[in-house]
Amino acid sequence: MGAEQAALRNCPLHLVHCTLSPPLTLNLDPVPDVADSGRQRSAQATLEEGLAQAKRAAPGVEIQTSLLYGRPSLHLPKISAGEEVLVVGSRGIGGFTGLLVGSVSLEMAATAACPVAVIRSDQHPDGPILVAMDSSGSATALEDACTLASATGADLKIVHVEHAPAGYRMLRDPVDTYPAAGALLNSAVVTARDLAPGTTVEQQLLTDTSIPRAILNASHVST
Repeated sequence: MGAEQAALRNCPLHLVHCTLSPPLTLNLDPVPDVADSGRQRSAQATLEEGLAQAKRAAPGVEIQTSLLYGRPSLHLPKISAGEEVLVVGSRGIGGFTGLLVGSVSLEMAATAACPVAVIRSDQHPDGPILVAMDSSGSATALEDACTLASATGADLKIVHVEHAPAGYRMLRDPVDTYPAAGALLNSAVVTARDLAPGTTVEQQLLTDTSIPRAILNASHVST
């Protein structure tokens, strides 16, 4: 996904692999008579495999690779400075396969210096693209979503969720109930059509007792 995005955005790709093995132990654990064994070679092989996949996905992209020692949370925020987007997987090393994202993904979303894309391997990578806005208008998120929509040619869906107390009657499109929210979405659609001309843009105003749940439910429709 990172290589494809680099090709779509016409920018170079920096491929990074972080190994948790301390540098002093990297030459440990080679298996006798087994080529390419040992911790250092294992880490290098992982990076080389990623490089091969990236070249297949985007043959014309300039690719730089880095093998770093230590936790991703120490390195990736620094590397992300000045970059177009940081692409990470949806699971960390904790093994909690039922989680939507792993610990590294969550930390990068909070600490990276550029937009973060968390890629779920079990989902189709093509659009539509969903962007959720809060009452501020979420200008940066909207701009990033428009950039992605323009690059991929995917449709764009803009949603805003109004929090409703438990027991409140949920309405699918409560525009009349929340005129300010409706105006917010209308303005966002106008902005999106300016930023991503030719893109199909739609809006949806939702209510839910859980804003994250409403966004996740909306994303299921958009995958």
